[in-house]
Amino acid sequence: MIQKALTFSYDDGVEQDRKLLEIFNKFGLKGTFNLNSGIQKHDKPWYYKDIVPVYRMNSEGLDTLYKGHEIAVHGLNHINLKDADRIKTETEIFEDKKNLEKLFQTDICGMAYAFGAYTDESVEVIHNAGLKYARTTAVTHSFDLEQDMLRYNATCHHADEKLFELGEQFLRLTPDKPQIFYVWGHSYEFDIENGWERMERFCKMMGSKDDIFYGTNREVFEHFGMI
Repeated sequence: MIQKALTFSYDDGVEQDRKLLEIFNKFGLKGTFNLNSGIQKHDKPWYYKDIVPVYRMNSEGLDTLYKGHEIAVHGLNHINLKDADRIKTETEIFEDKKNLEKLFQTDICGMAYAFGAYTDESVEVIHNAGLKYARTTAVTHSFDLEQDMLRYNATCHHADEKLFELGEQFLRLTPDKPQIFYVWGHSYEFDIENGWERMERFCKMMGSKDDIFYGTNREVFEHFGMI
């Protein structure tokens, strides 16, 4: 069994996902996209860092757009679960899962926390919803498998200054145990500071390696028997 795996996780379901998916597909990489089914496309964008217009996508055609990648829960309306009571938390998780399963005609087993926020109670709700993993916004700079699948920490954010250093380290590994390089972010962040060029360079560097398993979050976790 291949002992190294690379996976990505991107939040919100925004128009910039289209370009990111082109890059992933070009280099044979796979990602998990965490969507808020209660938020449809708006006529007016919000602005990332007061510069980048960010538009949500509506639901038409998303099943084709994200084909070959994983869809996961991100909360019905992207609320901070630390501020939500149990009923509101259940609505955020259960309704988003139900809507996404209907839209994409598949079972959903994962999620990413909006704002990286959660409580012990929300983790319990996620477990009750039948979800098998949930990603935080904390990072480890490590490839070791996390033990708490419902509080799963990624290796790094794509804008991390150590991204390429970690990538080179990962490529050199000849592990005797499972190792995961897990990168997360938001695709609209690439619209500043040459982000797209940097990401494409990273994906080119990491792609097409015989000793790396390329999968969605779910596929990687299943590959290593974690879920």
